[in-house]
Amino acid sequence: MTLSRETGGIGHRVFSALPSLLRPGDLLVVNDTKVLRGRLRARRKAGGAVEIFLLSRLEREGAAGERWEALARPSKRLSEGDTFGIGGALEVRLDRGHGEGRWEVSLFAADGTVADALERVGEVPLPPYIRRKPGDPDGEEDARRYQTVYAALPGSVAAPTAGLHFDEELLRELGAAGIGVARVTLSVGYGTFSPIRTAEVEEFEIHPERYRLTPDAAETVNAARARGGRVVAVGTTSVRTLETCAGEDGTVSPSEGVTRKFIVPGYRFRAVDALLTNFHLPRSSLLALVMAFAGVETVRAAYRAAVAEGYRFYSYGDAMLVA
Repeated sequence: MTLSRETGGIGHRVFSALPSLLRPGDLLVVNDTKVLRGRLRARRKAGGAVEIFLLSRLEREGAAGERWEALARPSKRLSEGDTFGIGGALEVRLDRGHGEGRWEVSLFAADGTVADALERVGEVPLPPYIRRKPGDPDGEEDARRYQTVYAALPGSVAAPTAGLHFDEELLRELGAAGIGVARVTLSVGYGTFSPIRTAEVEEFEIHPERYRLTPDAAETVNAARARGGRVVAVGTTSVRTLETCAGEDGTVSPSEGVTRKFIVPGYRFRAVDALLTNFHLPRSSLLALVMAFAGVETVRAAYRAAVAEGYRFYSYGDAMLVA
């Protein structure tokens, strides 16, 4: 779908038409985060399965292991100090519980680094509506498909789904059409998908997420703006990274850290001129950002059209270009 911010006009195109919808000199900004193999399966000594789902790294690897925030279940049957072996390559210790299944855990690799061990014995945490049993031979194909073709830096619990539409051929076509690509990194956290439960949307606090905008990427973004090209963010995570790093004049500065950037209607966008995004669920921070960018009523009309046309939602759903 295409959506005009100025007129509210709605069009229906296939994704492969994207090069013709953009202009020479435009710049796509993609999120090159990679989904962690952060779902770990183990068994308690007393019997019974345990699942540990890594959320975000708290401390990098050292003599005391590598510390993470995680979800663990069945949490009521677990205790601080419990230790689990994962595939002979990794040991997980539950250090401190924070209620509702949240834990601080330490990871220890039997050989090599924790990152290497996770690649060997961890599973990619697929969306819950994709149901696979442990050991399903289609699991590895799922894990491959649930990464963007430009994924590079492990750290996310979910894919930046707008980027799943791209393949190498389309990226080459975009380059041949004079459309550039710059990479930012934002590690998608569990809280991104938490529904907004506050009475007023502005009262909601988004989960902190790590981001990085390199000097080279910042220079590329600023150069595109200076020559009159549009900065086209691929996904809400790219928007949040750029807007976190943007000054009042729209130029971006290289930066790395943690962002809680929560964008709601009324926000003045400084660095982003167009947005490519999937369709999102009601009462989500993702939809709030899209409504801030395109206008509340404009987005509602687009979503009504999407439902009428049978568009698909969720991670492998359809996309919308807002320009």
